[in-house]
Amino acid sequence: MHNADKQIVLTLDAGGTNLVFSAIQNFQEITQSLSLPAVPNDIEACLDSIAKGFDSIKSQLPYPPIAISFAFPGPADYKNGVIGDLPNFPAFRGGVALGAFLENKFGIPVFINNDGNLFAYGEALYGALPMVNKWLQDAQNPKQYQNLLGITLGTGFGSGVVINRTLLMGDNGSGGDLWCWKNPKYPEWIIEESVSIRAIKRVYRELSGSENNLSPKEIFEIAEGTKEGDRNAAIKSFEELGILAAEVIAGALTLIDGLLVIGGGLSGAAKYILPGILKTLRQNTKMANGTTFPRMQNEIFDLTNTIEKEAFLKPNCKQVKIIQSEGYANYDIAKRTGIITSQIGTNRAVMCGAYAFAIQQLGHRRST
Repeated sequence: MHNADKQIVLTLDAGGTNLVFSAIQNFQEITQSLSLPAVPNDIEACLDSIAKGFDSIKSQLPYPPIAISFAFPGPADYKNGVIGDLPNFPAFRGGVALGAFLENKFGIPVFINNDGNLFAYGEALYGALPMVNKWLQDAQNPKQYQNLLGITLGTGFGSGVVINRTLLMGDNGSGGDLWCWKNPKYPEWIIEESVSIRAIKRVYRELSGSENNLSPKEIFEIAEGTKEGDRNAAIKSFEELGILAAEVIAGALTLIDGLLVIGGGLSGAAKYILPGILKTLRQNTKMANGTTFPRMQNEIFDLTNTIEKEAFLKPNCKQVKIIQSEGYANYDIAKRTGIITSQIGTNRAVMCGAYAFAIQQLGHRRST
């Protein structure tokens, strides 16, 4: 990072109802956040609201920001800062050059990305990845992780991939996307139809026979036994989401070979979602001749479970003698993957990711 501790980046949490603005320095918010209405049905009013929010935050800073960086819903051409036709922002149609609009207004670089990517990047540089590596170091385990798959469970199925501390963007800005993968239970659907808020609501109605359009929070309360309803159906609604998400996660983790961190609004129900994920990832599979072996090359550990966390952190290396030599080589016997929920919170991870992405991109520009 290039003087990251002194540089300030303006950021934004963009929702269909409200726009929440802030400023980040060295991964810390340094201003009070500001919330303004999104005005999703009026493009001029929406853009004015965005500009007004950034201008207000900028006026509170001790010195000028170096960039603006934030997550915004897609579809979009994030590299060029152009937003496409958004379901939650009806005024965005035909391509809106949001990045260029803000660069013209503020005269500084603007970086826009999706929340799944920025969540993963924030967790890789400030959250789960350094935290797990510190645990390993404290346990005197020489193993260190460099790769991470981040997923967000909420309105949709967000995801992002970080390889060797570098965010995977892809040639078309679609690197790390999982939401459109094939649904293993409903092949005619995308996976997001079973891994989202709408999926929890739909599955609970199907299993319980209830016609009430309950929120995931209410369904979670039923699962907890603090609200009247079909508790078994509530638990199974979250479990099914975990099982079907894991069918996609299994393929992604096989390619990425790193940690998995889970965030998003539904991650508050992780106690009911994780069992389905773990059960699916720990399944066995077979060869044509009947030989059975684990589905995943790596042993899967639930780092939210104290016993499994201790087993994950325990050193599992030995030394083997080098033939025709007096020397020895280290041998890491076990392949392991840890799964953890966000410990810094999804919104904070996204903001940290936006900050880090801006610093990284500016450093890249200076070096080329």
